[in-house]
Amino acid sequence: MATQVSASPPDFPPCVQVLGSPIHIVEVSGVLPLMEKWIAEGTRTRWIAVTGSHGVLEAHKHPEFKEILKSADLSVPDGRWAARAASKKASSAPKQVRGANLLEAFCDLSARKGYTNFFYGDTEEVLALASRRLTERHPGVKIVGTCSPPFRELSAEEDRQVVEAINRASPDVLWVGLGLPKQEKWIYTHRERLNARVMVAVGAALKFVSGKIEPAPRWVSDSGLEWLWRFAHEPRRLWHRVVVYGPQFMLLTLLELYGLKKFR
Repeated sequence: MATQVSASPPDFPPCVQVLGSPIHIVEVSGVLPLMEKWIAEGTRTRWIAVTGSHGVLEAHKHPEFKEILKSADLSVPDGRWAARAASKKASSAPKQVRGANLLEAFCDLSARKGYTNFFYGDTEEVLALASRRLTERHPGVKIVGTCSPPFRELSAEEDRQVVEAINRASPDVLWVGLGLPKQEKWIYTHRERLNARVMVAVGAALKFVSGKIEPAPRWVSDSGLEWLWRFAHEPRRLWHRVVVYGPQFMLLTLLELYGLKKFR
């Protein structure tokens, strides 16, 4: 099986292409130092795509979304199957970055070092619950703002108000939980207008942290069956991703891994 790992700077994780989309081989412990470095530099807004098989397959089907993923400064595997596919290509042990784990870890760091956070997306209830739980678990964490946008396209005036609210808070990290692919598209189109040092497309992480979604037991996650656990809890929302996208991703990545098909 031919493997191609992109060359990276010494302090940056290696990167492989899965169905033509970049995935960095890294864990949460490797992401945190990069976030701190980017905050300290403050030269431009960086962004992190936390994605899995759903995002990779979405990029495979829609070239314009693939270009958005490729613009990310770091693209980390949230899903177990995406992590396995990437590790196979890199001939390394699977490394995974769950959005909720990254959020919790950075909030712990924020409580100790004073970094500031802003949450954008999901419902007001989820944002309130997530903020309260994070404050309880990480005393001293700085959450400088939250915003729950309407579940529709914003008007130009509403969009301007959101940008102004975030810029007034000027967070070190802006956590965007609008769901894939909406959150990545939002970050891509707004990244030049926002003062945040780092933006993270974090998916359902705020729901997990808030307690609205029960996390899978450790043995379920380690066995690669977290998708089944989530499907059992949210069948209406996730059926298409599980029933349609899941098998497609597995088939296409197997064809790629065994050299039967190439994806640019």
